[in-house]
Amino acid sequence: MIAIRQVTGDDMQKKYLLIYEEIAKQIQDGHYPAKTILPSENEFADMYRTSRETIRKALNMLAQNGFIQKIRGKGSLVLDLKRHQFPISGLISFKELAENMGGTARTTVEEFTLEQAGRDIGRELNVENNEMVWKVKRVRHIDEERVILDKDFIVERHVPGLSRQKCENSIFEYIEKELEKKISFAKKEFTVEKPSAEDLELLDMEGFHAIVIVKNYIYFDDATLFQYTESRHRPDKFRFVDFARRMDTQSI
Repeated sequence: MIAIRQVTGDDMQKKYLLIYEEIAKQIQDGHYPAKTILPSENEFADMYRTSRETIRKALNMLAQNGFIQKIRGKGSLVLDLKRHQFPISGLISFKELAENMGGTARTTVEEFTLEQAGRDIGRELNVENNEMVWKVKRVRHIDEERVILDKDFIVERHVPGLSRQKCENSIFEYIEKELEKKISFAKKEFTVEKPSAEDLELLDMEGFHAIVIVKNYIYFDDATLFQYTESRHRPDKFRFVDFARRMDTQSI
């Protein structure tokens, strides 16, 4: 049984913040384990002797800070605070990530073709519409859940000899170890959108109403753009991290 702090007097103005902090600590301490559903707004309101509106504010803050995911018709799902981190400013393959994470991870290749880029992909890769491009669709499984859909478009003349098996293993590994080419940097764009019909078909999206989309434009060390990837992530399994340093304003 946990102790519920009574909030009175000067605390009233920041009541929802105190409730947020207390529930967050309970999640961190394991009182509410990952993948369980929190008590309802009404139950929390009774526990804390406050209004549902105050509880709603606290739960919204928990969601904004990555402690819970609100699922329509079910309630507030506690997220795994040990979610796998993707470095925003770095380049890491799924295989490299999988080797460092707990649990099990695997890749299935849903589609593998060599065809003309077409107008849209040609524009993304800055090539002619009739340029031959590998089109690869891969689903990433973690602990037997389908959580990432990667849609890769790779210029064939820059990456010859690709195969379905190599895509299932690691495209980056094939490029660097077998083709002996150096992958240097990427430009990334992040958006959050409603899941597409394809997301709902290929990923385990029950209860989730958003998808995190990362568009990667990947370059060799001679600044040649060779790959465009649209990586679609279920939002509960990952957090994207970066390190930022404030500039010395005195020197600007």
